[in-house]
Amino acid sequence: MLSTNLKYLRKQSNLTQVQLAEKLEIKRSLIGAYEEGRAEPKLATLMKMAQVFKLSVDELINPDLPNLSKAAGTSRQPNVKVLSITVDSQNRENIELVPYKASAGYLNGYADPEFMEELPKFRLPMIQSPGTYRAFEIKGDSMLPIPSGTVIVGRYVENWQEIKDGTPCIVVSLQEGIVFKRIYHQQKQTALRLHSDNPIYEPYEVPLEDVVELWEAKAYISTTFPMAEISLDKLTSLVLDLQQEVKKLKTSR
Repeated sequence: MLSTNLKYLRKQSNLTQVQLAEKLEIKRSLIGAYEEGRAEPKLATLMKMAQVFKLSVDELINPDLPNLSKAAGTSRQPNVKVLSITVDSQNRENIELVPYKASAGYLNGYADPEFMEELPKFRLPMIQSPGTYRAFEIKGDSMLPIPSGTVIVGRYVENWQEIKDGTPCIVVSLQEGIVFKRIYHQQKQTALRLHSDNPIYEPYEVPLEDVVELWEAKAYISTTFPMAEISLDKLTSLVLDLQQEVKKLKTSR
């Protein structure tokens, strides 16, 4: 499917094989080989292609874009997202769990049904609202008081503009991988601004063209119970003290 889609997208963008090769920083002969199905691009090249055509990788390789356009009666690139999901014996969607150790693999395999089949799966009866849900294990202290190792259950977001500022989300992007942050829209609508709940971490931006998936946080699962009678300020102070102690230990070696 990639060969057909690549040729179609290149022509729709009025690019020659030479021009596309320059954008991808590869040889022109490789473009011909990809379009004729004689070779398969590496993942890094696929990601560059997706950026050039402002699509996700799975949109680039999975749908039959020419036929989709004909069915819609238009030659525009379709703004659709193809999610790989799994279902149980009663044809109900599972919640796939992406452990932290599988985070890197998820960025490469989120559109691969075989990869999704290998992930752990479960259901949460208390989640009744419609939608597709996925769970991600987070690491680090950037979203304290939610501790490292917590599993965030998110609902898939098709249109990021529907998310209100300050909503906690799992953001899957080409540059940052999988992160759990509060998102804010930018006025120019070219990027999402990501904020941590832990104030020692500075906000940063992720270009919209790099965002692969967005999951609105709806629940979390943790084996660590919150400490009693401790404020976020105190918790932040404890983290800072621990970081200073670690620095001292490294310096004294």
